[in-house]
Amino acid sequence: MGIMTGALSVRRFRVVGDLPEGFRDRFREGLQENAFKEPLTDIGKEETEGWVLTQNLLDMDFTDFTRWLFEPSYMLFALRVDKKSLPGRLVKAMLQKRCEAWAEERGVQRCPASVRTDLLEDLEYELLKKTLPRVAVTEACWHLDDQFLLLAASSDSVVDRFRKRFFNSFGLRLVPWSPLDWLQDKSSVEMMMNSAPSFLAMETE
Repeated sequence: MGIMTGALSVRRFRVVGDLPEGFRDRFREGLQENAFKEPLTDIGKEETEGWVLTQNLLDMDFTDFTRWLFEPSYMLFALRVDKKSLPGRLVKAMLQKRCEAWAEERGVQRCPASVRTDLLEDLEYELLKKTLPRVAVTEACWHLDDQFLLLAASSDSVVDRFRKRFFNSFGLRLVPWSPLDWLQDKSSVEMMMNSAPSFLAMETE
């Protein structure tokens, strides 16, 4: 993923709230309890979200600290969001064909609304079973000592989703870090970047 392999643009946030005692174990619990879970069925259209490791979006086990907590005090993790969707025009055309076939088979002009609804449900069921979800992954680097977070996201909706999941997982708030704050604290940021692991050589907006 990008945060471990190359430069990227990020948004900056201050992490507001006190770190709890034994926070590393608490944060591991928060990540594990809110980790991505595969949906129970393969036909749902609702969104599914949760934390994954940055190394691979299929890895959801945070038991091993060394895979997401790096020295001196960096947390790397990502939010995965899956959603299945069907092409509306194609579904409409296929449904029309099925309605015409139903009416022709019974010698009527058209099928009732209730039948049309049933045919649509059957059609969506068949198509969703064969459809892979759209997968979005938003990566983050959290500096625990200085309490700021770099988020590889540009969309406001993605940022809002991440902030809600972050609060629900850790009980801490993310507050946007303005450019003025960035300049005022430039020395501390430079110190962070100089001491960061080599894979965190990133560009910032």
